[in-house]
Amino acid sequence: MTSPGQAAERAFASSLTRLLGDDERLAGVVADHGAPAFWSRSPGFASLVLLVLEQQVSLASAAATYRALLARIGEMSPTAVLAHPDMRADGVSRQKERYLRALAAAVAEGHLDLEALSSVPDDDVRAALMALPGIGRWTADVYLLVCLGRPDLWPVGDRALQVAAAEALGLASVPTATELETLGERWRPHRSTAARVLWHGYLRRRGREQLL
Repeated sequence: MTSPGQAAERAFASSLTRLLGDDERLAGVVADHGAPAFWSRSPGFASLVLLVLEQQVSLASAAATYRALLARIGEMSPTAVLAHPDMRADGVSRQKERYLRALAAAVAEGHLDLEALSSVPDDDVRAALMALPGIGRWTADVYLLVCLGRPDLWPVGDRALQVAAAEALGLASVPTATELETLGERWRPHRSTAARVLWHGYLRRRGREQLL
């Protein structure tokens, strides 16, 4: 039986072939930097915790904070997060500590069923996640794309994606979120794959391997 992750990876490979045949700009990125690997994260509480920690900081900083928090509490579970008396000792800001406690409480109390999100439409996933403090459109969209493997996500608020689009399309300036929304229409319904290609080019031009 094919797992959801395997199905998402196969769909990515198919959409990549189609996009590269249809769009010379994306084909140029792959010609210069190779095809992106299909990287993903497991859906669930731990990945959401990491996404919250990644908001508005470097990925290296967020990863270090996540590791420090995990080392302190032993497992990344709602119960362990709620039992931790002070996350600031592990490098978590006061604001993000509030967000993580709210997320943990929502899952522990059954208000947020993360397992059920895998089988509901994108807009319903966004609504469920964005109902929590500290989870906005960027976090919800990246969770949909990277953790749930949805095929047509376009995180317009992502700065790296904005810059990558400007570089790949030869734009004179970096597009705003609104402008990027319009630019992405050319790749619908395969915008997740287009985003992966653009992120891949962005990283390779900077000597890095993986964004998330």
